Amino acid sequence: MHILLATDADWIVDEVTSALGGDDVHFTVCRDGRVVADQVERQLPDLAIFDLQIGSMGGMAVTMALRLDESAGVLPHVRVLMLLDRRADLHLARRSAAEGWLVKPLDSLRLRRAADAITGGGTYAEGLAADAPPVDTMVPVADTAGGTPEEQAAAEEIAGAASEEDPVTAG
Repeated sequence: MHILLATDADWIVDEVTSALGGDDVHFTVCRDGRVVADQVERQLPDLAIFDLQIGSMGGMAVTMALRLDESAGVLPHVRVLMLLDRRADLHLARRSAAEGWLVKPLDSLRLRRAADAITGGGTYAEGLAADAPPVDTMVPVADTAGGTPEEQAAAEEIAGAASEEDPVTAG
């Protein structure tokens, strides 16, 4: 499995690689959000984990840029787990069309659960009530035509929710 991690905080790199690392997992760490799209173009990750605050281009902006590139047919769909600073940031994660989010502080059990859910084609909405009102995404969600059944189901779930409600360093 390939995980793309975008953060400029060493402690987050340590937490994520410790929790999700293994013999079959490799990481690419982007210290600048502006290089994420280039890394995705080079190698599509199985999971992208974005810190909400990454220097000059944070996790929400990176996720929205990837969704715009996807809707334009420039990049394929990237499964995103966003790391939020506080519960008040849930709305930002929902509006950006991230598949999941965790509120810091992090721990390995929650990271593993979220990663497993998202890479399995599902979502992980920590802190969101089951009856939460719907929100519109800030960017269009791409058409699912042509993807695998799992990718189509995941994209339809996201679209439905939106309408209803030792690391390698890059950059």
